[in-house]
Amino acid sequence: MADTDRQDLAGISMVMPVLNEAATLAAALEALAPFRRRGAELVVVDGESTDASASIALPLADSVLTGPAGRGTQLNLGASAAAGDTLVFLHADTRLPNDAPEQIQRALAARRWGRFDVTLTGHSRWLGVIAALMNARSRLTGIATGDQAMFMTRAAFAAAGGFPEQPLMEDIALSGRLKRIGRPACLKRRVRVSGRRWERHGVWPTVWLMWRLRLRYRLGASPEKLAREYTRQEHANAQ
Repeated sequence: MADTDRQDLAGISMVMPVLNEAATLAAALEALAPFRRRGAELVVVDGESTDASASIALPLADSVLTGPAGRGTQLNLGASAAAGDTLVFLHADTRLPNDAPEQIQRALAARRWGRFDVTLTGHSRWLGVIAALMNARSRLTGIATGDQAMFMTRAAFAAAGGFPEQPLMEDIALSGRLKRIGRPACLKRRVRVSGRRWERHGVWPTVWLMWRLRLRYRLGASPEKLAREYTRQEHANAQ
């Protein structure tokens, strides 16, 4: 049976938040076309981009929604509009392996949520080290990040209350809520993630910034305050 006739992924909805991703968005969405041909749904939520992100997404997704910028808000909006009972949350920088749906279906037969290991792509020789640290930390703590293509049943998403609508650490916060429901399926199969965020201002300065912010978040600092600090540091590094 041809892929175009198959509907074996009809219960899977992929949700992608975007904000000014016009330069790379078409490639990101085209990479998901094989899953859509098999019946998976793709919902793109644009955070009121000032570039052509929304118009680029229109012919390459099943639904394109627009809402206030903020990943937590955008992801919740996409989940509410999605039809599937399995939700997969993707960043525009993340590429799924070809067998991702089968990996997810097997994992959710035993667990209620999970994530993939990551490979970081780019020029720096340190990206492999960073990816290994990310994977090990996530496996040890049971905390997943958006880069790892978090997936879950709709029932688990609802029981956890969805993503908190905060400007930073929304994935960390949701992971903590989901851990109360059960440990994640930590898949060894890897998604490929662009290392551009780490390379833009230096790999280790970026790692140090994110570790520092996460520690402060765990110690009770508000996401709003941390987001302002993150933005200030981004602007300082760009000068």
